[in-house]
Parts: sequence; C-alpha cells; structure tokens
Amino acid sequence: MRLVRPVSTVAVAVALIAPGLTAQGAPQNCPEIPRYTADQVDDYHGTAVRDPYRWLENTESDSTRAWIEAENCRTFGWLAQIPERARIRERLTRLWNYERYGVPSRRGGMYVWGKNDGLQNQSVLYRQRRLTDEPRVLIDPNQLSEDGTVSLAATAVSENGRHFAYATSSGGSDWREVRVREIDTGRDLPDQLRWVKFSGLSWTHDNAGFFYSRFPEPSGNELQSVVRNQKLYYHRLGTDQAADVLVYERPDQPDWGIGAAVTEDGRYLIIGVSLGTDSRNRVYYMDLGNARQPRRHSEVVRLLDDFDATYNYVGNDGPVFYFFTNLEAPRGKLIAIDTRRPARADWRTVIPQSEATLRDVSVIGGRFIADYLEDAHSRVTMFAKDGRRIADVPLPTLGSVGVISGRADSPEMFYSFTSFIYPTTIFRYDVATGTNTVLRAPRLDFDPSRYETQQVFYRSRDGTRVPMFLTHRRDLQRDGSNPTLLYAYGGFNISETPGFSVSNLVWLEMGGIYAVANLRGGGEYGEDWHRAGMHERKQTVFDDFIAAAEYLIA
Repeated sequence: MRLVRPVSTVAVAVALIAPGLTAQGAPQNCPEIPRYTADQVDDYHGTAVRDPYRWLENTESDSTRAWIEAENCRTFGWLAQIPERARIRERLTRLWNYERYGVPSRRGGMYVWGKNDGLQNQSVLYRQRRLTDEPRVLIDPNQLSEDGTVSLAATAVSENGRHFAYATSSGGSDWREVRVREIDTGRDLPDQLRWVKFSGLSWTHDNAGFFYSRFPEPSGNELQSVVRNQKLYYHRLGTDQAADVLVYERPDQPDWGIGAAVTEDGRYLIIGVSLGTDSRNRVYYMDLGNARQPRRHSEVVRLLDDFDATYNYVGNDGPVFYFFTNLEAPRGKLIAIDTRRPARADWRTVIPQSEATLRDVSVIGGRFIADYLEDAHSRVTMFAKDGRRIADVPLPTLGSVGVISGRADSPEMFYSFTSFIYPTTIFRYDVATGTNTVLRAPRLDFDPSRYETQQVFYRSRDGTRVPMFLTHRRDLQRDGSNPTLLYAYGGFNISETPGFSVSNLVWLEMGGIYAVANLRGGGEYGEDWHRAGMHERKQTVFDDFIAAAEYLIA
C-alpha cells in the first residue's frame, strides 16, 4: 500500500544519432527572433555565470510572447517541409486508435477497471459483479466537463459496494474536489469536500464514511498560495464538510504530508507521514477496534518515527504488520513488525535482500507476491508467509509488470505487462493453481514478430557496467546507417523499464533504432544506484548518457 505523496519532475535526456540527416532551408516570412542580452550575472560560490535569457522567465511579457511566436514560426515551418510528415501523422493516428485496458481491482463485491476506446481523453471506469458479466459504466470522466478540463483523480468504492467516492481535478490543478456517487443510480449525493490535495480516499468497513487529507483554505489565489499544515480527517456520509472529524495533525511540522488508508481487514488505519519528495517516511497507526463499528478517533501510535528509510505498508496478520523497506537493504526487503513488541530488535526479516531489486510486495491469496527488477526488467516471485520461495509468475517476454492487484483472502491476481513491442496486456493469475491467462489484450495493426528487443551492457567513464535496451526490426543491419533515438532519465529513483509507445513503434517501422539507457540516479539497482547519481555525484548521470551514445556510435 503506497500512501499518496507529491512528486516533482526532472529533465530527461534524449539524443538523436542520425547518419546523413540534414535540414532543409529555414522557413521564410517569420518575424525576427528577439535576442535580448540582459546583463544578468549570478555568483555561485565565486564563479560568475551569465544568464542572458533570464527575461524568458517572465512567461506573460510581450517580449517572451514575441520570442515564442517567432520560434514557433521557424519550428513548424521547418517541420512542414518534411515530405514524410503527412504519412507519419496518418500512421500515428491509426495506431493510437486502439482499446486500452486497466487492471481490475475488487472492492465491495465488484470488479472496477478502466478502458479507453482509443482516442478518448480519459479512460472510462466500468464495474462488473463477475468477469463474465456485461460491463456497466461506473463513471465517465469525459462527461465531467464540456471542455474536457476536469479529470478524475483518486477513487474508492465502499465495502458494501453502494457508494463511490471520487476526486476530480480542474484545469490540471493539484487541488481536488471530492464527491460521492450512488453506484446503482449513478446519482451524486450532496457531499462535497474541498481543499483536498495529495490525498487518497479510504472507507471504514461500516460504510459510514472515509478518511482523507486536506489543507486549510488558502488565502488569496488558490493556485499561487503556499500550502502547509496538511491534516487527516474523517468524513461521514451525508454530512457537511464542516462537521468532519479531525483525526491527526502536526502543527509543529507544517511541511509534513499526512495520508492514510484502512487495512484490508478494517481493523487499523495506517498513517503515512512524508516530507516533500524524500523517499524516507514515517508510519503511524490507529486501532479502529471492531471493523464493523470502528472508532473514528483514538490514540495514534508512532510505530516508525525515525525518518531513516522507506517503509511501505504491505499487509497484516492481526497485530503483525508487514513492510517493504530499504533499511540496511538498498535493493529492498520485506520485514514483519509485531505491534505488541515493536522494538527494532524484535523485527523479523521475511524476504531478505537479493541481487535483484525488490520494488514492492503484495499479499494475495495468503501469499506474498514480490515485484522485482532484474537488470531493469521485471520478475515476479511468489513466496509463502514464512518467506519460503514458491515459484516465479511466468511473463511473456523481457518487459515490465505494472500494476499488481488482488486481495489477501482470494487467490485471484491481476497484473499488467508491457514491453517495447508488447502493448499493455492484462493477465489473470491464480496463485493457488499457477494458472496464467490473458484477461484483456489490445489489438493493433502491426506485427510484433518483425521486431526484437535485446539488452546490452556498456562501460561508463568510471568503468561502471550500465544496461541499455535496443529495439529495432529483426532484419536491420548494424552498418552505421541507422538513425537511432537514445532516451534516458537518471533521477529521482525512477526506473526506466521496457514500455510500449505508438510513437516509438512508428520510428521502428521507419527503420529507426530505439535505445533506452538505465543511467545512475534511477532505481534500477536499488538505492545505491539512485544515490550514485545524486547531488555531488550528478556528473555520473551525464557520463553514463555520453558513454551510451559512444557505444551506439561505435
């Protein structure tokens, strides 16, 4: 169970290695590009750095708008001269128009899953009592606004399957507005919650309401105000937001993020505490007592309060909680903490660290399902509750497992799988019998057998071995004449794993090679790999990228 926290972005690196590629003449009749050279010099610890384009940071100024228009005129004028452009556009449009499916989750006696018919702006959520039933629309976010600027964010179905809480975002804002819908009638109730941001929604098992996090109402412009002091509340169905119960707050720590989720047995509330984008976190909990008559407010126990590692709640056997953590295990492990004896000396390692990178663990059908990265591609392994390895889940090819969904009391597991030439497909796996079947697969107008993906390893500047995926047509000759698109990220512990892309597929059809390098700074080999590309070691990220290009050229 991952509690919601804000995520920031970093730049990506893309290089085009294209032998013989030349540009045509520059477009005519474009306005002159403003070239302001303001005398802006910054002093960074004694080093003077000129910044002649600082004026572009004022995005609404007349000079910035003129610069954008002039650059756009040249850019799109140049692109319009490419003879293949119309054919590329037609092929992209045809390929993009295919049905895409989400992974089902089971709650309230029903399956909930998303589907996009191909060109919809947002996927529609459907519901089924049985997988063989005709799907019924739960909510269509494309109908939330006439101009399509309102999107669906967090969602949660009540335990009895009667109500559906959902959060919406308007105009791409992080602010959410939460509503509640009657599932059978499709009618929205008067409940309306505002000033919600970076929050999940989690129902108590008496179906009376749900926990959520919100901020105080901002003063002034809500899109520009700095927000602090996030608080955890409980909303009872049919009441005004002003009557919501304050469950937990930390006025002494105004920058902490606070999120919560009810355990699958309904007995506990797991409270996650984070600080910005730091992967380290704290975990508290509250004993709700009887799941059918839960307490909405009781003592909050600070179980993990040292802010020394990542702790992701996985599941529980009564008072024994299971956590994924990277504490003293940069590639991840699974531990058990008995809340009756929470001292660190009493913690138990259930799945120890291995050579592969453990990304997450789920409890499904009474077993642990471990999601690993092995040289930047997925491996899923099933373990018994005592940590004994049972078997690997068979995967179609070298690729990536996305969402894994299931419940502790059912052997039914769903997961998504994708690769560079394998569109995202939904599988159903029975953890008791080992039966693995395709539940939903997209259909596209292309033949994947014509292409191949292989993994290579190259040496970076300091000798570090770095993996890279190469995808291209099977009949391609590596004779130095192939245009190659090299992509990488290298930051924020984000792993670049194999994934399907229509735009990349068209590139492959035209004879291009698509290369993805797994730079340090990502999470492919755990926390050590991440930290090897951070702060004073950031140069290694660029060294890895340059070495990838040099390998390809050679």
